[in-house]
Amino acid sequence: MVNIDPKVLRHLADLQPMLYWLDEDPLEPDSHSSLIGEIEADLCVVGAGYTGLWTALLAKERNPEREVVVIEQRETGAGASGRNGGFCNSSLTHGFLNGYTRFKDEMATIERLGRENLDAIEETIKRYRIECDWQRTGELRVAVEPWQLDGMKEEAELRNKYGDNVEVLNQEQIQKRVKSPRYLGALFDHDGTAILDPARLVWGLERACISLGVKIYENSTVESLDYQSDCIVVQSSYGSVKAQRVALATNVFKSLVRSARKYVIPVYDYQLVTEPLSKEQMESIGWDGREGISDSGNQFHYYRITQEGCILWGGLEAIYNFRGKVRQEYEVSPETFATLAGNFLKTFPQLEGISFTHGWAGAIDTCTRFSPFWGMDADGRVGYVMGYTGLGVAATRFGAETMLDLLDGIENERTQLRMVRRKPLPFPPEPFRYFFIRITQWSINRADQHEGKRNFWLKTLDRLGLGFDS
Repeated sequence: MVNIDPKVLRHLADLQPMLYWLDEDPLEPDSHSSLIGEIEADLCVVGAGYTGLWTALLAKERNPEREVVVIEQRETGAGASGRNGGFCNSSLTHGFLNGYTRFKDEMATIERLGRENLDAIEETIKRYRIECDWQRTGELRVAVEPWQLDGMKEEAELRNKYGDNVEVLNQEQIQKRVKSPRYLGALFDHDGTAILDPARLVWGLERACISLGVKIYENSTVESLDYQSDCIVVQSSYGSVKAQRVALATNVFKSLVRSARKYVIPVYDYQLVTEPLSKEQMESIGWDGREGISDSGNQFHYYRITQEGCILWGGLEAIYNFRGKVRQEYEVSPETFATLAGNFLKTFPQLEGISFTHGWAGAIDTCTRFSPFWGMDADGRVGYVMGYTGLGVAATRFGAETMLDLLDGIENERTQLRMVRRKPLPFPPEPFRYFFIRITQWSINRADQHEGKRNFWLKTLDRLGLGFDS
């Protein structure tokens, strides 16, 4: 029995442990067959989420004659690509300050490339007529504690120097946009975020790939890579692909390049969705601009309005399980759902009595610098990108494009970035990894409870360049 106020629990009475985005959507395409037998390809992409589909699409756009095959162990978009909250943010570094701390000398280029990347996603959606409820709403990062207001003005000034369009809102200004008794102010990024239906984006990219001649095989787990002198043999359960180049887009799942596994861990992020709000309920909270919202704590909530007028509410604590297992049973947590519901009602007490209809979790591929990293194997014939850490809806396109540059031997400003050429610090082995993460999460929670003050452990991580803040 979850030890939560019964007044909160009654809001969960109708909760279904299932993905909101996949609930009887007429746009979901037909399934693809498994790979049977031996085939050949110029490029074999392993993984049919955002990274894999962007890689395949961009590869065909660059060279329509290139034979491209995508192999997926489940169904297209079954991983994080179909489970996220639908925030499409221009940041390539999990937020400006995280990138500025690590790549200060490159941030002008990184921020520009991030904005260009977001524009390119919007252009692709229009060109291929992808129906994914794309809206360039911008994002509000709200302060719910006085200490969270500290530094907002300085951050806005710094970001605007680097080409962003950010302003600080005082309490009166934020309350006019969204009504919550907890809001004290906000940082408003006017055009750096779009909200969308993440599953429909996956399906739209899938259709675009197929229209260009990409072959997609589902329910085909890749078991190994066999490095031969003239090709890479991608071996699946019932077949194989002889490919000249291989792009690994497996993200949180165990990498086929063993040396890459130490850089990422899976952490589970949980989300709830409410029933559609009535007209009176919408008027009680305002939110006419439909902006994406997150709060400013080290452990933070993120939330947005769906096309159907529901509120998606997620975040707070990312949960790591011992030895980093990715299991279906981790996708439901009654205690976490109850905690999320309680915090939702503290933020919007005027919505007392609303029902939550859907709840689920997804595994995030987290690395120690919170932003993607790249690697090559087999003398440049195998490439990978991973480590998006929960902000990958837009960054996956950049990750895919850069991985394709590396596989094609192209040198440009993307491949010359230090963030592309260098990897993050690896995680320690178990059981040290588990205790390392648990101590860090305890310290982060303590910081949120003590006006953001970081203890000796967090300060040490900052000095080592690990800088855990979410």
